[in-house]
Amino acid sequence: MSANKSTDSGKVGFVSLGCPKALVDSERILTQLRMDGYEVVPSYQDADVVVVNTCGFIDAAKQESLDAIGEAIEENGKVIVTGCLGVQEQDIREQHPQVLAVTGPQAYEQVLGAVHDFIPPQKLHKPFEDLLPPQGIKLTPRHYAYLKISEGCNHRCRFCIIPAMRGDLVSRPIGEVMQEAECLVQSGVKELLVISQDTSAYGVDLKYRTGFWNGRPLKTQMQALCEALAELGVWVRLHYVYPYPHVDRVIPLMNENTLLPYLDIPFQHASPRILKSMRRPAHSENTLKRIESWRKECPDLTIRSTFIVGFPGETEDDFEQLLQFMRAAQLDRVGCFEYSPVEGAAANDLPGAVEDAVKQERFERFMQLQAEISAQRLRQKIGRRMNVLIDDVGTDGLTGRSPADAPEIDGQVFIDGRKQFSAGDFCRVEITGTDEHDLFAKHVD
Repeated sequence: MSANKSTDSGKVGFVSLGCPKALVDSERILTQLRMDGYEVVPSYQDADVVVVNTCGFIDAAKQESLDAIGEAIEENGKVIVTGCLGVQEQDIREQHPQVLAVTGPQAYEQVLGAVHDFIPPQKLHKPFEDLLPPQGIKLTPRHYAYLKISEGCNHRCRFCIIPAMRGDLVSRPIGEVMQEAECLVQSGVKELLVISQDTSAYGVDLKYRTGFWNGRPLKTQMQALCEALAELGVWVRLHYVYPYPHVDRVIPLMNENTLLPYLDIPFQHASPRILKSMRRPAHSENTLKRIESWRKECPDLTIRSTFIVGFPGETEDDFEQLLQFMRAAQLDRVGCFEYSPVEGAAANDLPGAVEDAVKQERFERFMQLQAEISAQRLRQKIGRRMNVLIDDVGTDGLTGRSPADAPEIDGQVFIDGRKQFSAGDFCRVEITGTDEHDLFAKHVD
């Protein structure tokens, strides 16, 4: 990209970093910019101002955000910063004093106000000439979308600074969530990915207040939301679910195929001592027993999770308890991170730091075990028939995802041969082979 700018006004460049929740924030900001009459442009050289939506969850993400801000300043010169890293304004201005404005996450009005201050819109928005789709601007492919149901988090996990950046739990009214979901489905979305910091806690802050969707009363509560979303006739995938007992009540919906049989549960560890030290919610739950009961009710259930190795105070015995849990739980999809200090996290003050070499060795042992588990569970699918949502049509065949695969974080299904399908279509396949992460299939009628 070049640093030369267009002489026209009202053009905004946009850089979006971070997790799906930040992506939804970007979509909302971009939609409002368009509604206010701005043109969103894809290059630095054409932009009159650049907005950088940052991430600051871990140190690597913070550095990526600072680097992106620096690039935007070098290439354009006029930069507005928003997002999670925005709560650390001093750190941003120490490295990049030239930034025009800094706002925090979810600060939609402040971002728009900053854009207005520095680049006033040069024309009035004409709704009959500058039409926006009802679902607003989306940064995902047309056939799937993230549905954010709440902001913030009430937990105080020692390794996490999300509450400091995004605040306590604030649930969106259920009528508003359902209206957005319905609008997305009407626009052609085939898969809704429900996201939040704690999906299981949806509505706690509102005391499960009754809302309305199409004149019908609905409690602002996870089960009621799942039941309503299941009526829309599309794939509904749940992310960031904590294993509270009330999650049991959505498993029947998964067994009935009205909700995808998929749970994304960030367990983080299995040693009771480490979980307590982490201050993890539901750390006292009998997780293995719960997983067993879920799979008994819904044999096709896919469980994905994330774990941390090398948390301060983790001993070899704690780590071995984690490996034993993995062998018993047989989770389908797993990510793992070596613990690293995050500025502002309470875990930084804990004794018993684990040496980097030990963290690396534990990470490798963990991932080797999980690779064996994943490969074995995928091999069990050979010969089965299932519906796959097509993501891409290539010269050699189709690429899609099964109900067990969330976009960008799980595996894919590679389908032999060229078929008359488009992205967003469902395709019936038979699984013919696997590797450690992906499935291979052929189309069947």
